[in-house]
Amino acid sequence: MSRMKEAEGSSARREEAESGSGPPPPHPPIAPADEAAVGELVSAMNRRRLYRDVTLALRSGLRDAMADFSFLRTRGLRNLLKFFRSIAGSDESIRLFRHSQTIPEFRVVPVLFQNSLQQSKDNPVVSLSHIFGVEPMKIVSPATDSEVAIALRVLEGCCLLHSGSAALAHKHKAIEVLTNILSTRGTIEQGACLDALISLLLDSSSNQMDFRECHAIEKVTELIKDEQADENIRLKCGEFLLLLVGYVNQTDNSPLANIHDEMRRSLGEKCASLIWAASQFGSTLDPEQRQTALHIQARRVVESLEL
Repeated sequence: MSRMKEAEGSSARREEAESGSGPPPPHPPIAPADEAAVGELVSAMNRRRLYRDVTLALRSGLRDAMADFSFLRTRGLRNLLKFFRSIAGSDESIRLFRHSQTIPEFRVVPVLFQNSLQQSKDNPVVSLSHIFGVEPMKIVSPATDSEVAIALRVLEGCCLLHSGSAALAHKHKAIEVLTNILSTRGTIEQGACLDALISLLLDSSSNQMDFRECHAIEKVTELIKDEQADENIRLKCGEFLLLLVGYVNQTDNSPLANIHDEMRRSLGEKCASLIWAASQFGSTLDPEQRQTALHIQARRVVESLEL
């Protein structure tokens, strides 16, 4: 009986081997060179996917941001702003975005100043060809307050992520446009405008020169002194002055080197000295603590004007 079982077992093993239904042989180890090649392939595919995502987000957002109707432009701007926030923590995505801004069709800044931030003309020219011609006159809806505010946020994000965008904005007279917005628009736009101004002035001597020539600092000091103005805007002006003075104090040969003298004339010696001293706040603090300290110091500046 035992011999019969052994014969049956050997026969079964032989059949399994012939049919290939037995356990598979172990895989040979992957060579280091092959493993490195696979890693490079995966990295390349990830970069391609990121580049596709970046270009798709920019293309769709910019398409809407150039539309004739405000609600479409606003939708595109919101999508661009959402895109900026999504890539803020990814160095690779930021690098790809910076590269995209060297390609004309993906540049964000020109679209902003040619559409949402375009200065309106008081007396638009209407030619006879528009009246008697076959083609109807193109109608573009004016930018709403919300659209302008979001466009300013997009401009701010673009300049913070890509320093070259600030230089490109200079070609579109960005400081002049934003100074006009600060003087003529409402509270929502003014707050976004002050944040965008800071991003334009950082490391851009050309924009700093425009800021000086436009006497933009006077617009800011007028707002912060106006007791009838919205309190949040006055605080935002205080934060702007603190950040600007702090930056100028740390920069050599800045076109805004005499800003302290201008503030002394506009705000008085006491307030100007307070701004200069308070602008040195919290350089070693983390971002959240720094923002809190900035807000506290801005309130002190506003209160000093009311004493």
